[in-house]
Amino acid sequence: MKMQKISQLRQIEEMNSPTYGRLEFPDVIEKITEFVKSEPDQKYRIIIGTDSQNHNSKGVEFVTALVVHRVGGGGIYFWKSYNQKRPYALKERIYEEALTSLDFANNFILQLKVAPKLLEFGLEIHVDIGENGLTRDMITEVVSMIKGNGYDVKTKPQAFGASSVADRHA
Repeated sequence: MKMQKISQLRQIEEMNSPTYGRLEFPDVIEKITEFVKSEPDQKYRIIIGTDSQNHNSKGVEFVTALVVHRVGGGGIYFWKSYNQKRPYALKERIYEEALTSLDFANNFILQLKVAPKLLEFGLEIHVDIGENGLTRDMITEVVSMIKGNGYDVKTKPQAFGASSVADRHA
């Protein structure tokens, strides 16, 4: 991972929300806590997924989404992005997405000291790879890397955190 990217994600400072606008990270935790407290008997999943989009001369934009899914009852999400001004081969871009999600997940957990109840929900990492398409040969490697870091992982078509939510803002 590039040092620039690590420093951008090391401290989760701000995120965007289609509902609440731009928020400082403590406010993100507060909104998630309010969302969960509004229906505390429901089942929740916390999902982190990253997608990227090549913007030719502008480089590649990476978008990480943090989704709180109320199973059977909707959800809320937040996102942040960063740009890399260099070209990426597909395999390199997929690894960058997966590593960005892992870094975000690790830092998110560290930030949850103020809301430890949220750690009780399952945390999943969604990766934008699947059995159909150019990324199918990477599934075993990427899934093993994420599982080896202690996280559940979903691929397409179950990986909506990356392939739908993060993709919307890339």
